Amino acid sequence: MYKTVIFDIDGTLLDTERVVLHALRVALGNVGLHYEQDDLRFALGITGEKALAQLDVADRDAVMADWFAMEAKLNEEVEIFDGIVEVLARLDGIGVVTSKNAGEMETGFYPFGLARHFDAIVCASDTENHKPHPDPLLRCMALLGADPATTLYVGDATYDMACAHAAGADFGLALWGAKKTDGFEDANVILERPSDILKYI
Repeated sequence: MYKTVIFDIDGTLLDTERVVLHALRVALGNVGLHYEQDDLRFALGITGEKALAQLDVADRDAVMADWFAMEAKLNEEVEIFDGIVEVLARLDGIGVVTSKNAGEMETGFYPFGLARHFDAIVCASDTENHKPHPDPLLRCMALLGADPATTLYVGDATYDMACAHAAGADFGLALWGAKKTDGFEDANVILERPSDILKYI
């Protein structure tokens, strides 16, 4: 049983996959770089800087600005996953660890009204190192006064799983966002729906 639950945002709390990848694909296309959407899935779960560093982008700052501006315009297409609000309302002492930076949080998280449920929120602007490095999760656990041995980090990406294990916490796969278990053989818990979290508290 876990005493603390910490959540990723994209693909875990918010159904952002299509918007994030579409916006990235458009931003890259605007500078003459053409990718299929599936080829960009690696960008889910890491910072925009890390994602663009893996692509052949000359002016990363310009592409990043274009990418996130496009995301902001498509915000109305993002939805909270079914069942998330109900689960958050039943949990205490919970946190968020995300690869979104402070600016992205203002347009891509806070408007959804979920922040009030959380006692600690750590974004990419809060730590020098980012997922899969353990620092963001370690910071969140410190803010919550949580013991890694009784903490479950819920996410949808292998970067989330690596971050959890590096920080000494367990990883719960948000299958509603990940859509597959391939590559998650080391997940401690497979969560088919948000309400499954309550079985482990």
